Amino acid sequence: MRAVERARELGKPLRAVGAGHSFSPLAACDGVLVDLRDCARVIAVDRERKRVTVEAGIRLHALNRALDALGMALPNLGDIAYQSISGATATATHGTGVRLGNLSTAIVGMRLVDGRGEVRDLDQESDPESFRAAQVSLGALGVVSQITLQCVPAFHLQAREGAERVDALLEHLDMEVDGHDHFEFFWVPHTGWALTKRNDRTERPLAPRRVWSALRDDLLYSNAAFGAVCFAASLRPDWIPRLARMVPASPPAQYVDKSWRVFASPRLVRFVEMEWAVPREAAADALGRIRAWLDESDLRILFPVEVRFVAGDEILLSPAYGRDSAYLAVHVYHRRGSAVWEPYFRAVSEIARELGGRPHWGKLHFETAESLAPLYPGWEAWQKVRARCDPERVFTTPAVARLLGP
Repeated sequence: MRAVERARELGKPLRAVGAGHSFSPLAACDGVLVDLRDCARVIAVDRERKRVTVEAGIRLHALNRALDALGMALPNLGDIAYQSISGATATATHGTGVRLGNLSTAIVGMRLVDGRGEVRDLDQESDPESFRAAQVSLGALGVVSQITLQCVPAFHLQAREGAERVDALLEHLDMEVDGHDHFEFFWVPHTGWALTKRNDRTERPLAPRRVWSALRDDLLYSNAAFGAVCFAASLRPDWIPRLARMVPASPPAQYVDKSWRVFASPRLVRFVEMEWAVPREAAADALGRIRAWLDESDLRILFPVEVRFVAGDEILLSPAYGRDSAYLAVHVYHRRGSAVWEPYFRAVSEIARELGGRPHWGKLHFETAESLAPLYPGWEAWQKVRARCDPERVFTTPAVARLLGP
């Protein structure tokens, strides 16, 4: 509350920062910056209803371990766990699984300090419109201090990973998406290959990878070796089509482990990323258009295109609002610069927009409030909540105004 009061006195904006993982400049601020890293406690546990209240700055990797000790887990997670829970939910971070929503759908209660310095406790029962606005808010409604999450009993996942021909995969894509709890794949540009991940809930006992196998797969192959290949490709882009053939060469893997260990992996190779959510039924079309554009372009891209699937929801600013969605993420090695990633990302943006896509709030994109508003049926409802929570726009920086309006 004091920080909000101080920002108002100074006439400066206030932003909260979690882990600083986001690619978009949502936390950038020339006014008051509230660092939540020390706000990382588990505050309350409701074992009967499987609900946990945590401080907003807790990192996902710490939250996962805390939940595991309680015999609980989140029903779904993304493939990294560096973010804070408040940052991940404010930007609608997601995993994959067409019967499961993004991380924000696990929120059942929130406490935030609004633009007047008042504490608001929000949930579906007491104020459903404000609650649905706050679940994905980009930090523009207030500083979130606590989040209550609906968890599930801890569970195991059977993981199956390997390389397949992408054209054959796309022919039965719906069967794969519907037939697994969590399915995703990565198309390797300039090749006909895709790396697949199928994760399914199981009652089988733990049978994790051996320590050496995990180190080999997660650190040696996915990070050290891939990073070396990316560095070589940044020096000699003409080598990329040949280097790309090395990416699907890692051996297949099968194992059973705790859900949170299967979901998240270390990501040590630096890159820039953009991601769009298109209607689920447009997934194959979107990927096909991206492949065709790359075939016709003189750009050479080494990073795979990631394709994941998420259930629709009713959160006003969720990219999956009102529809089951396919997310397509594109990446470029950081050393290659904007001369490579910008034309690539702009081309993918155009493809996604033509298919009714919505960009991921936490990743790079080129949209503004003017282009975003028509994409969200709940846009005006969200703006009404914003007007109540932050009438003086304490939480609106130039970057936020570009996305949400002044």
